[in-house]
Amino acid sequence: MKDVRDPVITGRLTMLSEKGKQDIYDAAVRIASEIGMRVPHTVSRELLVAAGATVEQGDLVHVSREMIEAARKTAPALFSVYDRNGEPAMEVGKNHSYFGTGSDLMEIYDLETGEPRQTTLADVGRAAHVCDGLPNIDFIMSCAYPHDVVPASREYLESFRQMITNTTKPMVMTAAGGEDLEVMWKIACELRGGEQALRDKPYFIMYGEPVSPLRHASEVLDKLLFCADKGIPAIYSPAPSAGATAPITQAGHIVLAVAESLFGLVIHQLRKPGAPFVFGMGPVKIDMTTVQALYNSAEYYTTILGICEMAKWLDLPNWGYAGSSDSHVVDAQAGMDAAELTLLSMQAGSNLNHDIGYLAFGLIGALELVVITDEIISLNRRTLEGIEVSPETLGVEVIAKVGPGGEFLREKHTAKYVRSQQWMPTMLNRKTRENWKADGAPDLRERARRKALAILADHKPEPIAPATMAKVDQLTDGYQPAS
Repeated sequence: MKDVRDPVITGRLTMLSEKGKQDIYDAAVRIASEIGMRVPHTVSRELLVAAGATVEQGDLVHVSREMIEAARKTAPALFSVYDRNGEPAMEVGKNHSYFGTGSDLMEIYDLETGEPRQTTLADVGRAAHVCDGLPNIDFIMSCAYPHDVVPASREYLESFRQMITNTTKPMVMTAAGGEDLEVMWKIACELRGGEQALRDKPYFIMYGEPVSPLRHASEVLDKLLFCADKGIPAIYSPAPSAGATAPITQAGHIVLAVAESLFGLVIHQLRKPGAPFVFGMGPVKIDMTTVQALYNSAEYYTTILGICEMAKWLDLPNWGYAGSSDSHVVDAQAGMDAAELTLLSMQAGSNLNHDIGYLAFGLIGALELVVITDEIISLNRRTLEGIEVSPETLGVEVIAKVGPGGEFLREKHTAKYVRSQQWMPTMLNRKTRENWKADGAPDLRERARRKALAILADHKPEPIAPATMAKVDQLTDGYQPAS
């Protein structure tokens, strides 16, 4: 069983004063109550009106501060997610930090040729397989858009089947709407052993986002309400673009996202008080000189830290980011970007951090970067554990025994602690120059490529029982998307 205890993390980052957090929250409440948001979803509007919301212009809904406060009180600050076998995998919330890949990339760097190409359904399975063999990747998303799936409306469900058969790790899923989400839920019920068993031990988390600014699409609300009904943890994380679909200032950018995510929380908690909910924001930053939507910039980092801090202040689990780069290849910039964002997210105590392996502004992926980020996470988890101080670790007795001018190599104290006191990399270079050259003088990308290929060749994901797999196939193959 995986150890899901939260390590002692030192050096936490703060970006906002107490007054700043209160001001952001008050501004978000004003937006939700005075400006309002578009809700073109009859069931959600009826829930809101029954709880005291007001409506004008057909679907422009205003919610009160009291409604937001009530939703905050019922939403859990911490919830558990389990792997395919029902074993504890993640405790989402507080200062626990977990890491996973992203979804639906249009292109990927081929591991065998090193060249970029269009993604296929097989890439979804290969990515899940590699992640299953990486100990510091805690959850998975699809990584790839399956261009070869016909009709395209089956893409999410076919990706779900690939993912569950190639890893036991929990997943964050995307879906077109309530119909294919319901099939995923039925499959998860089969894997878990029934609806109540799945409710007790959630297996996957559903991703959704409103449409900035201030709109909540019907298909997204269908999924949000379905998740509330079935106990599926739901992410509701807007992705407003600073200067385009949100104010360009960092505070204004955060305020809009807080308002939109909390508005979704109100609907979600009205439907099912206590259902697990993940608050968040995709802080899109546009470089006004190139019109690129950046995944890595100083303002991106500080906005992520700001929204994470708001989540802690609201006592809500949060959606976060790690392991991505705006570089077009796995190079020094990719390593710098991935390491910086991953460390900052971990120091901030960000909970579910996705998009590991993203390159080129989220347009292409590389499993090599996923493998490298797995090592980055391992290094930082060890670094941020802090320093254990106890009579044994202070080592006064062994120092006294060795005395002036002695050595500690042969002491039992050294043998006892050598493994726990030395973090050992799996790829970072610690070889002599001669041995490195004898190995072909590989750079980090090449070492990561070799490791990914070795996992695909040698690591065997745990199979699903044949009888259960037959039910999974029946549900998947029998899905007929609405025209």
